[in-house]
Amino acid sequence: MTSRTRDRAVVLGGSMAGILAARVLAEFYTEVVVVDRDTVVGVRGPRRGTPHTRHAHGLHARGQLILEDLFPGFTEELASAGMPVGDLGEMRWFFDARRLRPARTGLTSLTPPRPYLEGCARDRVAALPGVVFRDGHEILGLTATPSHERITGVRIRRIADDTIDELAADLVVDATGRGSRTPVWLEEFGYQRPDEERVKIDLAYTTRHYRTEPGMFDGVQSINPVASPDHPRGAFFGQVGPDRCILSLTGILGDQPPTDPEAFLEYVRSLPVPDIYRAVRGAEPLDDPVSFRFPASVRRRYERLTRFPGGLLVLGDAVCSFNPVYGQGMSVAAIEATALRERLRRGGPVVPQLFHRDVSRAIDIPWDVSAGGDLAFPGVEGRRTLKVRFGNAYMARVQYAATKDARLTDGMMRVAGLIDPPQALMRPRTALRVLRHALRRPPKALARPAAADPVVPGHPG
Repeated sequence: MTSRTRDRAVVLGGSMAGILAARVLAEFYTEVVVVDRDTVVGVRGPRRGTPHTRHAHGLHARGQLILEDLFPGFTEELASAGMPVGDLGEMRWFFDARRLRPARTGLTSLTPPRPYLEGCARDRVAALPGVVFRDGHEILGLTATPSHERITGVRIRRIADDTIDELAADLVVDATGRGSRTPVWLEEFGYQRPDEERVKIDLAYTTRHYRTEPGMFDGVQSINPVASPDHPRGAFFGQVGPDRCILSLTGILGDQPPTDPEAFLEYVRSLPVPDIYRAVRGAEPLDDPVSFRFPASVRRRYERLTRFPGGLLVLGDAVCSFNPVYGQGMSVAAIEATALRERLRRGGPVVPQLFHRDVSRAIDIPWDVSAGGDLAFPGVEGRRTLKVRFGNAYMARVQYAATKDARLTDGMMRVAGLIDPPQALMRPRTALRVLRHALRRPPKALARPAAADPVVPGHPG
């Protein structure tokens, strides 16, 4: 650990981005205070401030590597608790209703329940010297010097008894997520709000848990028919514990998977591949379906601001919230935490403009992947540049070719796992493999007629 020479840092938000920021800051600050409205210490289940954590999540390869570096033995800890740990390329992936050729990639994917994953990481951070959690506190606002050139701390209110406190800080990190109030605070202090980019997808998740039964997964960690323009309904169905699995259905542009149990099962039946319906039609549900809506991906361009107060940094979903079906959020937060660590290792105060440029570079590729991918759907609003149109046309061919070629599956998973940039799929040898298969590409796959797979009562598959 680096010698700690700074006094106090305050992190706003106790979810994954805040946890990772606190872990890094603990190497450099005598005291790190994490503030959250909810009770978070010791919590391993969903909470009011994070309703999205009830749904399917994954920590893909790049994020897993970073967490293993920050928390040695983290992956083994999850595996020992019976949580799913697997190879990203060996899951059952479907694109445009066609299954990718499985590939052993060597890339680890963690898919336990998001609250459990966060809880394990939070417990590690809470055990570090100098880290204090002030949960059950509402964030009222920032304090600043008279000129507003530097943030000096944060005002908080303890919800239990309305006690107001002011925490002085050498550094405040906003990791409060999509609802971040930093744009408002900047305006109040005489600064400009950051520009925003939005891609409106109007995504809806509906999720239900089931008891795992023999033969449900046939040795794979999850079954994932990914939504495509020709088949806009998708799903993520996977193990989330020793005897528990999760099914999150996805719909876009107003097509919300229903919460009525019978209608929920009919939506499963309407998916373009029969695998999940066969698995759950006779399975034991453990709860009722619940929904969550995600209106748009949003990117706030803090790196473009020419004026910004010292002593304040923004990261995680407070800067950019991605369409969650791509599974990028936690991994990008981990990359941003490593960028913060590198800035702190240089000594002296972290310059917000420079750090926000680091964050922007970390966001560029996953934003291109998710925002560009969403713009492949005709009804999604957004600017379709030549880069976006070419990228989507080429990726459709890569996805088809990967149904024939495991090396291309490996390449796709390295991009999805944020190990390689998308340009890696355009290297000459890879492009030739794609071209060879794309020339023989058949007509678009047709949706499976519902009548083709009749219900067999009580039969799990």
